[in-house]
Amino acid sequence: MKSTFRLFTVLIILIITAVNADAQTDTTIIKNDSVTGVNIRQYKEKLSLLEQQSIADSVKKAGLQKQLQSLQTTDNIKKEELQKQLAEINNREVQRLAEKKAKIDSLRVTAKGYPVVGFFNDTLFTVYAKLGSFSAHDRAKAIIERIQILGENYNFVPDSIKIINAETTTDIVTGESIIMSVSENDALWNNTSQYDLAKAYSTIISDAVMHYKDETSFITLAKEIGLAILVLLVLGIIIRYSGKLFKWTAHKIQEQENKRIKGITIKNYNLFDAKRQIKVLLMLNTLAKWIIILILIYIALPILFGIFPWTQHFAEALFSYILTPVKKITFGFWDYLPNLITIIVIIFVFRYVLKFARFLKNEIEDGSLVINGFYKDWANPTYQIIRVLIIAFMVVVIFPYLPGSESPIFKGVSVFLGFLFTFGSMGSLSNIMAGLVLTYMRLFKINDRVKIGEVVGDVIEKSLLVTRVRTIKNEIISIPNSTVMSSHTINYSSDTVDKGLILHTTVTLGYDVPWKKIHEALLTAADRTEILLKEPKPFVLQTSLDDFYVSYQINAYTKEANKQAVIYSKLHENIQDCCNEAGIEILSPHYRAARDGNMTTIPENYLDKDYTAPPFNINFNKKE
Repeated sequence: MKSTFRLFTVLIILIITAVNADAQTDTTIIKNDSVTGVNIRQYKEKLSLLEQQSIADSVKKAGLQKQLQSLQTTDNIKKEELQKQLAEINNREVQRLAEKKAKIDSLRVTAKGYPVVGFFNDTLFTVYAKLGSFSAHDRAKAIIERIQILGENYNFVPDSIKIINAETTTDIVTGESIIMSVSENDALWNNTSQYDLAKAYSTIISDAVMHYKDETSFITLAKEIGLAILVLLVLGIIIRYSGKLFKWTAHKIQEQENKRIKGITIKNYNLFDAKRQIKVLLMLNTLAKWIIILILIYIALPILFGIFPWTQHFAEALFSYILTPVKKITFGFWDYLPNLITIIVIIFVFRYVLKFARFLKNEIEDGSLVINGFYKDWANPTYQIIRVLIIAFMVVVIFPYLPGSESPIFKGVSVFLGFLFTFGSMGSLSNIMAGLVLTYMRLFKINDRVKIGEVVGDVIEKSLLVTRVRTIKNEIISIPNSTVMSSHTINYSSDTVDKGLILHTTVTLGYDVPWKKIHEALLTAADRTEILLKEPKPFVLQTSLDDFYVSYQINAYTKEANKQAVIYSKLHENIQDCCNEAGIEILSPHYRAARDGNMTTIPENYLDKDYTAPPFNINFNKKE
């Protein structure tokens, strides 16, 4: 019930919002219409005043001309006075026409005209001005009815339309019937004279009537019907053979299974086997068939509509659906062509700038070009940075030439994407900056043995975001560069080739063993370890004298920093062997030796053949 009530509430809110939106729209339309109505009303009032002035002036002009004709030739003073009055009337007439023309020009954008439609819904001309008690709409309707009557007259000939000048209008008549009257206002709306406009309208009307008679004749209709049937037959034949063609192609596709069509394999991944590929190709074949059939029907419909005059506007509309976008695209491409050429030139120039930067990078990596203070391993990351900067600068240069770059939507989307990139990649940016710093600090290289925090292994990859390390157990650990920067890093391989890496291990032995003997055994163990260097010589350090033992540290050089685990293992084996051979027991720190009656801890193979455990020593005090 609650969900139903909520849904009902949402629907009511949406309806109220829509009603308010419609009301606002209607209010806007009413306001616009009211402004237009006020302008038209003012125009009609002004026109009425000008008409009244014109009638009064014409009556007065006729009276003056009559008086002027009745004057005798000797009455020059009176004659000049009448001519002066006539000149004033003529000037007012010119001024009146100018005012009316200016008023009409101001209303051309907002004023609504009513079309006079022909027999095939084609517009012959447009009526803007009223005449007498007839509005522009009533005049257009009456003219359409009279033209329709002319079309029904089988005896109509173009010469039957005549032009007659009336008192204030120029009439287009046929026989005793007036088709329409052309007023002074009509002429002003069309920027011509009354007679010329009437002449043009009479030609348009006669041509329309004759065209209608030609198109509706029995012979023409028979031709049009026959042509339509022919178009349908051709369309049916094309569709039929198109179906057969695609059926043939489908059969050929099926025949190529496991022959030419063996599936699609990308590296070792089988994206499509043969059956799947055949299925996809057959689906595409069917889709292409229906697309072609629809295109053929779409082309045939305008042809059929264009055959009959009553449906020609449908043909024009169907063709316009395709031609209009094609025209827009064509003209848009033509207008954009200079910018496109500019973009191509910019890309061409920057392409060779990048090639030059790549050439310098290769020369530095090969050692052909040496720059003091610039290392070879800096060449590739520096090139990548310069490449990004060059591409970014190229995009900035090209941006003003992109289509729609000045539109607010384009700018808004660009800002939005920049906002997302900035706030969505803050962690990545910190890693990138850390990666750049690590590159130029040269903390480590690929294949270096390093210790980053608690991770020990060989560097296998360096990127702007992470550093990947392979441990001795073949574990690949990805460490963000920001973590590398905030941790202490030990590089075991940086000076190994030149100075060697010192490996060391500590043995703790009791004070009862002579230190010289221990030194000799440890140095012998280091000498037996193959991967350790003979030169520089190994050395022993006594690092501490503790309560129960002495700490001896054996130090030896190596140039194989990546084999530390193996070296330490071999060294520890040799230390045990050498200590046992020297008779040195490696005891735990708190081992308490109780030798009387006990075997030594040295393995049997290191002892003499006649070795026996020492007896228990018991001393008696004779005095007791």
